[in-house]
Amino acid sequence: MKIGVLGVQGAVSEHVEMLKRVISELDLDGHVHLIRDAVGLEDMDAFVIPGGESSTISRLLDAFEMRETLLSKIHDGMPVMGTCAGAVLLSSDGDHSVFRSDTRLLDVVDVSVCRNAFGRQRESFECMVDISGIADSFHAVFIRAPSMALLPGSKAKVLAKVDDEVVAVEQGNLLALSFHPELTGDTRVHRYFVDRSI
Repeated sequence: MKIGVLGVQGAVSEHVEMLKRVISELDLDGHVHLIRDAVGLEDMDAFVIPGGESSTISRLLDAFEMRETLLSKIHDGMPVMGTCAGAVLLSSDGDHSVFRSDTRLLDVVDVSVCRNAFGRQRESFECMVDISGIADSFHAVFIRAPSMALLPGSKAKVLAKVDDEVVAVEQGNLLALSFHPELTGDTRVHRYFVDRSI
């Protein structure tokens, strides 16, 4: 198994270490790779788009000519997890701040995303979240976190909410999370992602 982590910007090393830990815990024959171009992406069995700045990541996907390869792999069924900015990029629609920043969404998860729904950096917070089918009482870290709303006819399944805000969805081979599971010591989200990628 080869799992790629988009290595162009954002919380990259934390995802790499968490995935390595899960592969070791599950005693799998797997490797984690930093991916910075379309050639490297071609060979991956699963892929993570980390948090960071969604508009910057969007521009770098185009600069490194990765967008079309990523979309092709997604449509072929490759499991992809997007966290925070990664969730923004997976979305099909967004609020005014998404379009004002010229962020090109991948348009693969049937949600509309609201960037910084919980506030800016100083409004970052942590709380316990129940993630349906994945983890009860998961310590979730929210940093300039987005929220998501299902679009009409959406095929996405809501996995978690904070108050009335959707913070985790799953749609087929895609997992979008508003929070940062890589910033905790809890491997359950990454274990779920690796399990479904086998």
